[in-house]
Amino acid sequence: MQKSTFELEEALLKDGYGFIIGIDEAGRGPLAGPVVAGAVAIRSDKLENPELEYLVMSDKKWDLVRDSKKLSEKQREDIFDFVQENFYVGVGICDHRTVDRINILEASFLAMKSALADLRTKLRYQDLRHIVVVDGNKKIPNLSLEQKAIIGGDRFVKSISAASIIAKVTRDRLMLQAHEKYPEYGFDKHKGYGTQLHMDMLQKHGPCEIHRQSFAPVTRVLRNAPKA
Repeated sequence: MQKSTFELEEALLKDGYGFIIGIDEAGRGPLAGPVVAGAVAIRSDKLENPELEYLVMSDKKWDLVRDSKKLSEKQREDIFDFVQENFYVGVGICDHRTVDRINILEASFLAMKSALADLRTKLRYQDLRHIVVVDGNKKIPNLSLEQKAIIGGDRFVKSISAASIIAKVTRDRLMLQAHEKYPEYGFDKHKGYGTQLHMDMLQKHGPCEIHRQSFAPVTRVLRNAPKA
């Protein structure tokens, strides 16, 4: 299994970049709820040594800063504050209405831009060169900053791994809030993904306010619902 490291960040720092911003999103696939993006940059006080791997050797918690999908829910919650302590963090959220209006890909890009804007209000030394490293095979469109798209970046680029944790934990917490309002759907268990439980509850109760009506499984339920 490929390990998440700071190798890319170290190379970019040596190339003259002052901040390497990792971006990832959570929630492209679910049938309900928002898509959430996290944007992170290692804190400037951590850059005393150009070899960032010294951080990993100094604290075993860094081992848990990896692809959020490879962590349990408890592990993600446990490491969330550690990420906040070691990175500047920005969050962007696009709700289900925006997903339905502009499609999930565009909503993901919009959430990423919002996360980046949030992050940049917290960065010191704004005059330093910035570069954005994005998980996946697509760059964020219409972005003035330099960027790289890294396929599988959440698995092996530490900053993207950290962003994936921020995005996933933030979104899961939002879905737990949704569960309190719509307990019959089991959002606390599946977080809006199309599990069998979710599909059964969707068939039984019909879509609720936060379901994405542009997604095919929800559209089918709406189409087949009895006319009033």
